[in-house]
Amino acid sequence: MTTSESTLEPQTQPARSSLIWSWLALMGVCFLYAGDAAPGVNEAHYLVKAKNFWQPDWCANDLFASSGKAHATYYWLFGWPTQFVSMNATAWIGRVVGWSLLAAGLLRLTQAMRMPPISSVWVMVIWILGIQHGNLAGEWVIGGIEAKVPAYGLVLFGLADIVQRRWSRGWVWLGAAAGFHVLTGGWSVVAAAFAFWITERGPKRWRVSELAGEPAGEDAGPIPAFFSRGLFLGGALSLVGLVPAAAMSWGATEAEQVSAARIYAYFRISHHLMPAAFHADWYVRHAILTLVCLVGLNTVWRRTSGAKNGLTPETRAIAADQAIAFRILGWFAIGSMTISLVGLLVGLLPAVYPDQAAKLLRFYWFRLADAVTPLTLAFLVVHFFWQRSTLSRKPATTAINADLARIWIGRAGMAVVVGFFADACWEKTQTGVPVSVSNRLLGLNADADYAEQRRTMEDWIAVCQFIRASTPEDAVLLTPRHQQTFKWYAHRAEVVNWKDTPQNAVALREWAKRFLEVYPARLSTMRVTIRYDDLRAMRAKYGCDWIVVDRRVVGPELPLVQIYPASNQRNSTYAVYELP
Repeated sequence: MTTSESTLEPQTQPARSSLIWSWLALMGVCFLYAGDAAPGVNEAHYLVKAKNFWQPDWCANDLFASSGKAHATYYWLFGWPTQFVSMNATAWIGRVVGWSLLAAGLLRLTQAMRMPPISSVWVMVIWILGIQHGNLAGEWVIGGIEAKVPAYGLVLFGLADIVQRRWSRGWVWLGAAAGFHVLTGGWSVVAAAFAFWITERGPKRWRVSELAGEPAGEDAGPIPAFFSRGLFLGGALSLVGLVPAAAMSWGATEAEQVSAARIYAYFRISHHLMPAAFHADWYVRHAILTLVCLVGLNTVWRRTSGAKNGLTPETRAIAADQAIAFRILGWFAIGSMTISLVGLLVGLLPAVYPDQAAKLLRFYWFRLADAVTPLTLAFLVVHFFWQRSTLSRKPATTAINADLARIWIGRAGMAVVVGFFADACWEKTQTGVPVSVSNRLLGLNADADYAEQRRTMEDWIAVCQFIRASTPEDAVLLTPRHQQTFKWYAHRAEVVNWKDTPQNAVALREWAKRFLEVYPARLSTMRVTIRYDDLRAMRAKYGCDWIVVDRRVVGPELPLVQIYPASNQRNSTYAVYELP
């Protein structure tokens, strides 16, 4: 990561062509990493709800699709294409829009950090790898389209203003992010408020006004106000996300809300919410990532704070801007780490206050740190290796040797980064099937070769197409527990599955009741019961006339009337039976 131009040399506004090429390169990185076939891991989940948002009669009998819409802004903006094009096409439209926003936001933040536009490509690659190999609670940013993707893009735009001390504008961007995804944007506001009070109101040695050369004390220069028009405007924008999210508890009693919270935190989403459920090695890798980030911040803070002597007025101004930017970004990252630390403390409460803990754990305390810590580290790494030591006050020979060492270390780092990124891209695409229908995600023969996984996917699509063509639009079916794309391919309602969990309290409790009834614990919650009495009861209760079974789980034959595959049809994996 070396260049003949220093980031601390006088710079003009980057040429439009440089910005365009950098943006295209960022989009290329997104496509290489997350351009596998739709639907992605959550696309079949959220775009189904988005389609139902615009077309309420579509899968109207499906508990999940028709349940409360927490991400109303996302459903409104990204759901309307489903009325005109296929679900696959909608997913790709959403991906392009989401990636474009992320690329533009990262490009703008890179410029705000006084770094060349093209360096944003390396920032993104390292950011992706940092999230993949250093997250604590399973967070991701670049992938399929869902509400948090445009939200993170808006957070990047907000950070670009904040690191330049344009706090009022930054609050607007963060409020808009909360309008898309209340937790992504909301936690970003908390971290930004933390950074504001440290860097603008905190101890003298931490204030960015000192780096800007402003006088200290009461007569210091123009220190931004916290309560600004932008803060209130951002708060108003956040309401479009906050109100629908708050509505998820409306109509439920306190006992029902507690019950729903326990289902959500302890049963369904524990892998994202419960510190006790996280893998031990995840703690190790995240601790290493965090420690390296903090050490890097301390190093850059010291270097940039003392890098003014011997510089021209122009380079001194650039150095001051960069010092301010890294100071604010660093405290924003520390704010996100602090939120995560509080989440770890909340994770100790289930043993003594399980109900209160469940309600608190719902707020994804680890989400922001999982994304922001790798982002900050990416900027630190690229900053260190990109710029030349033009600020060095060492003898010329020493400075040259230091530059040469940095160049070769940077080149070696580039090779390592490219290797890890290529491996990450290959890992996501080697099966040639969407991750949502892959054996790895479904938990069945995860190491199957390409041919087998491809055949299984084709069998699944074939049975879904048969159902779509052969059943009424208001049909409801029992489906395999481990599939999550039935509504995506079949366009029919299902009684319940593991992935499609409602977010409103009343529907969530109903989901849990259905799940344990349809996939009883005695069968390891993997297969539907085949007891006649149970099947008759489910047919009467849920209005389902057919059951789709995975023969890998239940066996090749069932004592029920098989309607698919018929004698002239072939499907070695799935079958459809009429319920008694």
